[in-house]
Amino acid sequence: MRGGVSESFRLDLLLVVFILFLCLQESSCSSLNHLRSSLIMDIKEDTLLLETLPTAAPQPLLPLRAPSPLAPFTNSTSPRLSGLCMLNFDAVKSMMAVTSIDCVAPFAEYLANVICCPQLETTLVILIGQSSKHSNMLALNGTLAKHCLSDFQQLLVSQGANDTLQKICSLHPENLTEGSCPVKDVHEFESTVDSSSLLAACGKIDLVNECCEETCGNAITEAAKKLALKAYDISRMGGPHVLSDHTTRVNDCKRIVHRWLANKLEPAGAKHVLRGLYNCKNNKVCPLVFPNMKNITKACGDGMNNQTRCCNTVERYVSHLQRQSFVTNLQALDCAASLGLKLQKDNVSKNVYNLCHISLKDFSVQVTSEVSGCLLSSLPSDAILDKTAGISFVCDLNDNIPAPWPSMSQLPASSCKKSVRIPALPAVASGQISFRGLNIWSYLLLAASMILEVCCIYNAAILPY
Repeated sequence: MRGGVSESFRLDLLLVVFILFLCLQESSCSSLNHLRSSLIMDIKEDTLLLETLPTAAPQPLLPLRAPSPLAPFTNSTSPRLSGLCMLNFDAVKSMMAVTSIDCVAPFAEYLANVICCPQLETTLVILIGQSSKHSNMLALNGTLAKHCLSDFQQLLVSQGANDTLQKICSLHPENLTEGSCPVKDVHEFESTVDSSSLLAACGKIDLVNECCEETCGNAITEAAKKLALKAYDISRMGGPHVLSDHTTRVNDCKRIVHRWLANKLEPAGAKHVLRGLYNCKNNKVCPLVFPNMKNITKACGDGMNNQTRCCNTVERYVSHLQRQSFVTNLQALDCAASLGLKLQKDNVSKNVYNLCHISLKDFSVQVTSEVSGCLLSSLPSDAILDKTAGISFVCDLNDNIPAPWPSMSQLPASSCKKSVRIPALPAVASGQISFRGLNIWSYLLLAASMILEVCCIYNAAILPY
């Protein structure tokens, strides 16, 4: 009996190795859905997928978990530090652990816009802000910025983060300096701006209303403008500061304001504020890149006489968008509006979203054949590491909302004036995909199929449309 189990286990391992080998073959991706669908049938009672009308009450979220074989991606290694950076990394130790999970190696690029980069940049701002309690400096010089950014990434990578975060998040040493902002000293900052009013506006923010009311956002902008005006005073006094474009200078000063807030607030409070502000900016634009749409124009343009051909073309096009990034529900609305307007300008007058049953979830990365596009919440969120279950993040799978077709004169709506109501605060999750209770055969095969899916997503992402 024992020998039989051992023999079966060896065969299972051989099958896993074979499936991983297939990862190198693009043709293997087409059979992936059939492989996993037979396994999902065994655990379908653990899968929750509800449809809601656009005006329905918030429905539970569904956390999607990667199986435990992904857990080794978070193994710790010894970082190689420069020894020249004086920033207090211990002050944000727990936040860096969260960042390494949010930017975990296999998924960092797909979570970059919504989870990874917002958390990464917020952590860096808080690191400098907390360190300024001792240095009184809200910026680093160029040389120190280079060493500190390198050490920062090395520490994250040692905890499982992707090793190309600077590229993924467009992060440069200059982002740690004062840029063109003329103020970086804490005392000079507080003598220039109304720091008490600024702290009152940004000490705590309402994540739902801040994006529309911009109470904290406006306070930060006003403070940044006052800091930027110091450049003119320095210039008149013959100082060395070179005047740059006013808009650029104000934006550089906003970074200084963010760091000052991180100096005054505890790390947890600063994260709540800064991630909230980041999401306000993030949800206003579609992060997707739309490839050439001449095939849709040809198949679905005026005089269209073959609906099947049109919808097949639209679905192929959308499938390429699904290889780019996870998006939030509000970003999906912007993406639908942007693509719709582009198609209309190219003489596609019919509502192809309705004709071809395109929903908001079709604009985000697809998870499985049973659980389609994963829209993330418009509110800030983090990935979760469970040593048993692996990496997971919460998908808003219950907003089964048809993509709205825009009018020709309509610009993409602001996040405060959406024509389709999406719950801002979805209910607590009540269901999840579980990998417990599977026999060793099913578990290994399902794990391998998910690893193969990651490979297929990667291979597809690097292929031209």
